Amino acid sequence: MIRFVRAPDGSVVPDLKRQLPGRGVWVTARRELVADAVARKQFARAFREQVRVDPDLPALVGRLLAESALGLLGFANRAGLVTAGFEKVAEAIAKRRVAVLLEASDGAADGRRKLAGKLASSGAHDVKVVEVFTGEQLSLALGRTNVIHAALGKEKLTDAFLKAARRYEHYHSAYGRSDALQDR
Repeated sequence: MIRFVRAPDGSVVPDLKRQLPGRGVWVTARRELVADAVARKQFARAFREQVRVDPDLPALVGRLLAESALGLLGFANRAGLVTAGFEKVAEAIAKRRVAVLLEASDGAADGRRKLAGKLASSGAHDVKVVEVFTGEQLSLALGRTNVIHAALGKEKLTDAFLKAARRYEHYHSAYGRSDALQDR
């Protein structure tokens, strides 16, 4: 669920951290449901007063969810928990130091297939695979160019990133399905 609050100027704003003051309105965390609430003027009914709703609110929520997850990935990178590049990721898989495998959603299927094979042959069945971010998003978050494959080690920050990435993926998936985040 995503909480929305009415700002002092009358606009509706998402409260992803659930910390903003005031009465909140909750909407199921799926893009199409937020868009439906905007189109049907349900925020005004829920707040029982006139509100200003940006028609781009569903996209804003998606951007904020992505920024949250990618910000955690950036922290993990600065903490030395991220390995990037096909060869380095393959080596980390072989050494069983991978908890989360990141694959750019716009990356070539061949590289993903090869790393999936390495995961299977190493017996790393508990590794989570995240394929919801583009190469550009991963590159910006990690401060590197052309990131297609990356891996995270087993740390608390990894769990926080995984939770945020699942929330972002769930928001964009049809009917709450989670196809892009998989256990392999």
